Amino acid sequence: MTGPLRRGGTFLLASTAGTAIANNYAIQPALASVAADLGVPLSVVGLVPTAALAGCMTGFALLLPLTDQLAPNRLVAAQLTALAAALILAAAAPGAVVLLAAYLLIGAAAGVAAQAGNIAGRHAPPGRRATGVATVAAGMSAGILLSRLVGGSLTDILGWRRMLLVFAALALLGAIATAALLPRQRPRPDRTYRAALISLPPLLRQFPQLRRAVATGGLWYFAFNLIWVALALTLAEPPHSLGPTTIGLYSLAGLLGFAALPLTGRLADRYSPHTVITVSMLGAAAGATLLATGLNTPPATALGLALFDAGCFAAQAANQSRIIALDPQRSGSLSSIYLVLYFTIGAVGSALAAPLLNILGWHGTALTALAALLLAAALGRGTRQTRRGPTRDTARRLAPRSQR
Repeated sequence: MTGPLRRGGTFLLASTAGTAIANNYAIQPALASVAADLGVPLSVVGLVPTAALAGCMTGFALLLPLTDQLAPNRLVAAQLTALAAALILAAAAPGAVVLLAAYLLIGAAAGVAAQAGNIAGRHAPPGRRATGVATVAAGMSAGILLSRLVGGSLTDILGWRRMLLVFAALALLGAIATAALLPRQRPRPDRTYRAALISLPPLLRQFPQLRRAVATGGLWYFAFNLIWVALALTLAEPPHSLGPTTIGLYSLAGLLGFAALPLTGRLADRYSPHTVITVSMLGAAAGATLLATGLNTPPATALGLALFDAGCFAAQAANQSRIIALDPQRSGSLSSIYLVLYFTIGAVGSALAAPLLNILGWHGTALTALAALLLAAALGRGTRQTRRGPTRDTARRLAPRSQR
């Protein structure tokens, strides 16, 4: 049994998720300043975002399953404390090696954002799971969207080292609040942590709906990264020739996705996640279609990005609520394998953006993303039932020998 969150607990988890995940992005506007301060090439410091992403995926694989093992208040508080320590290490880094190592740790600890969504879904009142997950997803989205703006502003005012210390202080405040307010009940796992890690790969075989969730989620995250990386490259080149600050302002179009997430959760609870996913993908596809017409009209580009982001954000919240519903007691492990594969497929989209842009141009790249979104919509439409747990045969295989 899992106890409900205290009043305001979901908001606390959303705030925790947003401030935690922001640390993967807040330093990006300051990379040139960091390189100059450390006396290393920008190409070396440019590996910081890659280190953060690698750490985040490691955290998803190794730390997210701990939500099935440890009490939420202890787990989240411990990871936020580790995040603060890693940020302090980064702020004191004498060179690029220490900074990159620190960002591996920062990325891993920032994976607590995914744990927050899992905890919100698991401890939500009956019929409110998707709403809880969507609320935390809104916090994550706000953290991602505002992180570069806040990080850049604090760097201009305080310098990049003190900027990191501000984020460390926020992480420590979050650790204190979550230790006091999150549920203290420890889950009753049916296996040890080591056994849970070993069981991760077979989950794809045991849960067909997990495979479908990975396929649909991977397709829209592939499209998401493809569009945003290609957009930045295209706008920086003639005939647009925009500067980094102007290009960064386009990310504010994603605020529509942030605003739509609470409604998304309520709709997924009232109807079904697969319906929300299909509608969201069609909305994202409409945005991609608008983007494919060209980037010469900034208002049209902003509208296309708003629809595109809103669709991807909404679909992700519905997809994660569907994954938690497969087996709430093992939702940490299920979310772990999903997010690792989700980010891996998304990384492929990032890697292919420049080559596709060179071969197909902006129009062809946007149409490639559109094709991925339409395929995701078709896969989402094909899911008519939300699987609530393992089949009887699977449950029998997973049960302890004494209970068979």
